[in-house]
Amino acid sequence: TSICDAHRALSLSGPVRGRGGVARDWISSLPLFLAPEHFIEEWEAGFTTGVCILFLMGLLTLYCCYRVVKSRGTIPLTDTSSWEFPDVCRYYFGSFGQWSSLLFSLVSLVGAMIVYWVLMSNFLFNTGKFVYNYVNDVNVTEAIVSTNGTDKVICPSPDNGKPLNRSLEIYLGNGTGFEQFELWWSKTNTVPFYLVAVLLPLLGLRSPAFFAKFNVLGTFSVIYLVSLVTLKAARLGFHLNFNFSQVQEFFVPEFRASFPQLTGILTLAFFIHNCIITLLKNNRNQNNNVRDLSIAYLLVGLTYVYVGVMVFASFPSPPLAKQCIEENFLDNYPSNDILAFIARIFLLFQMMTVYPLLGYLVRVQLLGHVFGDVYP
Repeated sequence: TSICDAHRALSLSGPVRGRGGVARDWISSLPLFLAPEHFIEEWEAGFTTGVCILFLMGLLTLYCCYRVVKSRGTIPLTDTSSWEFPDVCRYYFGSFGQWSSLLFSLVSLVGAMIVYWVLMSNFLFNTGKFVYNYVNDVNVTEAIVSTNGTDKVICPSPDNGKPLNRSLEIYLGNGTGFEQFELWWSKTNTVPFYLVAVLLPLLGLRSPAFFAKFNVLGTFSVIYLVSLVTLKAARLGFHLNFNFSQVQEFFVPEFRASFPQLTGILTLAFFIHNCIITLLKNNRNQNNNVRDLSIAYLLVGLTYVYVGVMVFASFPSPPLAKQCIEENFLDNYPSNDILAFIARIFLLFQMMTVYPLLGYLVRVQLLGHVFGDVYP
């Protein structure tokens, strides 16, 4: 949802004249459009089934998005050039259609804000650990299941258990200092509240244009994430076992009964329908809207498949089981991994710049429709 948030926020704060297509803008904001954990969720549906579902859901959501784009043109004898999708819903279904579309749009935006908060807390927590270890010259030895070698991969949640709420590491150094650090730097007890002090003032800003300018950094994040996954896969190699007669712990199923979970995740992952009309207004050549929309979905879908397949296939199994893959695959790299640290910095900064846009969109849509004024 973040790419549509940026463009709609810009259009609300002033005219925007895009020089490129939506495909370029969408792919530049890919790391914000979908959180890192969704890249590798496809394995939970089965390896082949997950890839097939990803393509099918991409085609389905693309068709629905295409129908939304064409919806204004089906209304006769009315100037719909300034209409948004809620206006189209109001034309066909009355006030019920308008308010229901607003409700579902707000649900997706608020849900995205919650997910972003959890991810930012995760990235900030691991970033703080890396900085603390580096500054204090702490020698870290992982006390959890992991592989050996220079490209270490860890299993924070063995046996699909809940991850522990404390650092699973042995620190060879000042024990008292580390205990104080662990007390004040907890992933669930303190770090999420530290974000309040940073993000609360940003949520009060009236114009989101400043944060939308940082959207271009999404291009670098995409390039870095793809490069990171490619480099890790080249070093670790592929580990896929489709032979059921061998050790079942390392068996890779082609199908899982939990595949419906992936369809729900992908529905949100490809969801841009509530603001696609606004986004395409910035396209210089309106005749290329369908083409650019198709290219955007193709680029995003291919990126999901590439990152998901590479992370899953290169995960070292054996010795670790594929069930050790975390929802956020960056958590499978130890806190002192410099490449993962840089990736977290990229994503943390990107999410901190787009979070005020999400809040701005919630305020605009809710207060604008209820009171008729964004600042009543």
